[in-house]
Amino acid sequence: MKYPSKFNVAGILALGAAVMLMPACQKEVSRTTGWTYNDPRNGGFEKIPYIEQETGPGLVLIEGGTFAMGRVEQEVNYNWDNAPRRVTVSSFYMDETEVTNIDYREYLYWLNRVFGEDYPEVVKKAKPDTLVWRSKLAFNEPYVEYYFRHPAYQDYPVVGVSWVQATDYCAWRTDRVNETILIREGILQVNPNQIAEDNFNTEAYLEGQYEGLITKRQLKNLGPQGGDRRVRMEDGILLPKYRLPTEAEWEYAALSLVGNTDPSTDREIVRERRLYPWNGHIARNPNDAFKGDFLANFRRGRGDMMGSAGRLNDNADITAPVFSYWPNDFGLYNMAGNVSEWTMDLYRPLNSLDLDEFRPHRGNVFKKKLLDDEGNIAEKDSLGRIQYVNVTEDDALNRRNYKKADYRDYKDGDYKSSIYYEDESYTDESKQNELMYEYSVVSLINNKARVVKGGSWKDVAYWLVPGTRRFMDENTGADWIGFRCAMDRLGSPVGLGNRPRKGPGGGQYGSKK
Repeated sequence: MKYPSKFNVAGILALGAAVMLMPACQKEVSRTTGWTYNDPRNGGFEKIPYIEQETGPGLVLIEGGTFAMGRVEQEVNYNWDNAPRRVTVSSFYMDETEVTNIDYREYLYWLNRVFGEDYPEVVKKAKPDTLVWRSKLAFNEPYVEYYFRHPAYQDYPVVGVSWVQATDYCAWRTDRVNETILIREGILQVNPNQIAEDNFNTEAYLEGQYEGLITKRQLKNLGPQGGDRRVRMEDGILLPKYRLPTEAEWEYAALSLVGNTDPSTDREIVRERRLYPWNGHIARNPNDAFKGDFLANFRRGRGDMMGSAGRLNDNADITAPVFSYWPNDFGLYNMAGNVSEWTMDLYRPLNSLDLDEFRPHRGNVFKKKLLDDEGNIAEKDSLGRIQYVNVTEDDALNRRNYKKADYRDYKDGDYKSSIYYEDESYTDESKQNELMYEYSVVSLINNKARVVKGGSWKDVAYWLVPGTRRFMDENTGADWIGFRCAMDRLGSPVGLGNRPRKGPGGGQYGSKK
């Protein structure tokens, strides 16, 4: 897939030659030291002519802001686990649609081509569980056999994928997109013969542990050593990591209150609070041309998955193609209905009360790159990836913002809160966590319970409300759960085409449309 570059990479490549021809008075000068940038004669420190972050394939920009996260509908389950609270979400990117069967099959094909011969277990681990379609009292065997593989369903959302598998897919997608960018910019050549650990990995490339098939068109090194150099993070060419959205990001993107912001005034006025990702209190289209059509794929009532023949109410018995129905005001499809979706967060009933007001998220495990005895980055693992380990208490000895690696169960108590704290046989931290919550005895909550958001084709309209929340074990899948990817937005939260606002003294602050 080709998409336009927003980087003047050709200018970067020619920078080494251009700076030798430009008069010294034309070079940009550091306002703190007076030294010129991009000048080999004074050491060659580079300042890249950067414009803004490129939008990766399949993504749309979600402009951040504040919103009331949590319950806007009656609590029919009486869980009281989504108390409303105002939070702020930074701008980010999100997939326009759910990840489809064809998208995931492309992933499996690549894994099989690269790892299938030497590490077949990698391919097996990534395969979706097609048996999630089976039911003890229903004939769903056709979906078991055909849903994932038959081309009739290739544009339908992939299901049966666990949270762990979805996270692995995001990591793989990061590397494929960044490899495509380097090929597009002439830094690397296409190499369809990558095998085992000899495959492009973004972090391995940045650390100098992946060479690939390079071209003659490399970046010039303006430092004293001269010659060519590989792309660095400072060049702004490579994209940030794809990942799952946080619960707050997903809910904010689903509500898309940007559509209710009053455009006639410069003030922050949201004219109507939404129940669903659209205005109104019903799930039917109010417009005359499409009056009465359902706005999402869900179960209307007991035993009614799609309506009557001749006038199907949502045109789908199970899932539907990902571009079905109307997108919300952010341009996202099926943020209500079709499939529920994994988020990054761990589930706790009191998350809304415990989490930060800015970019709320539970699930942090702080890591560091594994170093060898000489303090250098350790060799790649057998799959060609940089190795990470949890930070230690010694690493965080003089820190004030964290003191350990794992904060998944922060504010939950500790192992001694359990009635089993005297059982010394449970030294493993994950086992202690299960004991503390009496996992599968009185609770299903532990450090593997991940938040699932949104309604699905199996759900009634109640679950279409973005504020509702459920959870599933991160190693399980279901025929009603899919996922979509997200990416951090770097720099300006609004992007190009937005003029800066003037402060009282004439200075610039923020920006507006």
